[in-house]
Amino acid sequence: MRTKMRVKKVVLATLPAIVGGLYASVAGAAGFQLLEQNASGMGTAYAGSAAVADNASTVFFNPAGMAYLPKGKNIAFGVDAINPSSKFSNNGSVAPLLQTLNNNNGGDAGDLAFVPHGYFTMPINEQITFGVGVGAPFGLKTEYDSGWDGRFQAIKSDVKLINLNPSLSYKVNNSVSLGFGLNYQHLKGEFTSAVNYAGAVFAAAYARALGAGASPAQAQAAAAAAGRPAGEGIGIITGSDNAWGYNLGIMVDVTPDTRLGLSYRSKIKYHLTGNADFSKTGIPAIDAVLGSAASPVRGGAIYSDIKIPDTFIISGLHHVNDKWDIMGDLSWTGWSKIPVLTFNYASGPSTLSSTQESWKDTWRAAIGASYKYNAQWKAKVGVAYDETPVPDVTRTPRLPDSDRTWLSIGGQYKPTKDSAIDFGYTHIFIKDGSINNNGGSATAQASYGLLKGKYNNEVDLLGIQYSLTF
Repeated sequence: MRTKMRVKKVVLATLPAIVGGLYASVAGAAGFQLLEQNASGMGTAYAGSAAVADNASTVFFNPAGMAYLPKGKNIAFGVDAINPSSKFSNNGSVAPLLQTLNNNNGGDAGDLAFVPHGYFTMPINEQITFGVGVGAPFGLKTEYDSGWDGRFQAIKSDVKLINLNPSLSYKVNNSVSLGFGLNYQHLKGEFTSAVNYAGAVFAAAYARALGAGASPAQAQAAAAAAGRPAGEGIGIITGSDNAWGYNLGIMVDVTPDTRLGLSYRSKIKYHLTGNADFSKTGIPAIDAVLGSAASPVRGGAIYSDIKIPDTFIISGLHHVNDKWDIMGDLSWTGWSKIPVLTFNYASGPSTLSSTQESWKDTWRAAIGASYKYNAQWKAKVGVAYDETPVPDVTRTPRLPDSDRTWLSIGGQYKPTKDSAIDFGYTHIFIKDGSINNNGGSATAQASYGLLKGKYNNEVDLLGIQYSLTF
């Protein structure tokens, strides 16, 4: 009874920290996916994620695995530290119309973040097990110096997602189990950038001068004189939404020593609603132009329809002998569901911004192994290759992603037969990525400039997790 009371106190004390901490957002996998939903899989680069089922975090990776957990209630909770580095090197960038470059590459756009996770399972009867998990399967944050040379394309990009995942497993027989889960998610985003007010005023003044009968040269001179005092400002777009999805899984013991696992997480559609806010210049005549009904930077209520991609994983686990286990993973993510990112004004058909992404579906392959020294200690190692969904031709500073290679090590310590402490470390090598982005067209370049150069990125991961059967 005392042990159960201590466990309840630990769960109640930890859950608020997990839920609150999930709003730390940073991408640890390709795109803005976060594989870091436990620390027990980090040491093997998450190889075998849908087949291992050695603690309650199987709720996320494959709910069918709950049927394989030790009898009784199971909990698992932990935190992963994600430390990305993203540095831009300029090679031919061009400022927007009437603006200048500052010879500032933006500093390191990555930042340390902590992503917690927690899980609980309990048997309903001999065949059915209930579980629930809370985590953050997607997230993104990049932030540059406010005066950097690419500020008109991006300063801060922050996508935060929290996922609540109640699940059930059904044990068909001693060799097969099935799993099903619902996913209730809350997504919110914030995007900031510098705004070329001088260019916006120039465009309005140029059209007005031509309409008044001025020649193109005269109109251009008058528009430049009107636009320069406007300078630049800051635009902030915020939005959020709640949505539902589902996940499915199956585990099969092919032989007493070999297990296969398959899992699928559905795509989830969001209708983000929020606001666009733009700073003022303090010059009444210019602010009147920028805030007019025809202005693209007038601000107000906005919306955006986006999809979080679906994922499919096939995993294998083979028990070689009493010391060695090997595991493998092949996963697919449907990133092509994000062809473009568009924000529209709610009052009227006008578009605030539209970024061509043209993302592609990706594959990730991982292989890992664990070695059991004794009843208390286990060592883990793994390697993975993770494709990026981002094509070279549409790479943006908001997510300057490239193909990734994972090298992972980790271990497990069992202080008692019913508890375990898992830990892992991963270094992710990311291929240098070139960027040559002008907002999508020569016309857009007047507003956003040309950002040309390359990115050097890398990520370090460190995770720890406690699990218990009681």
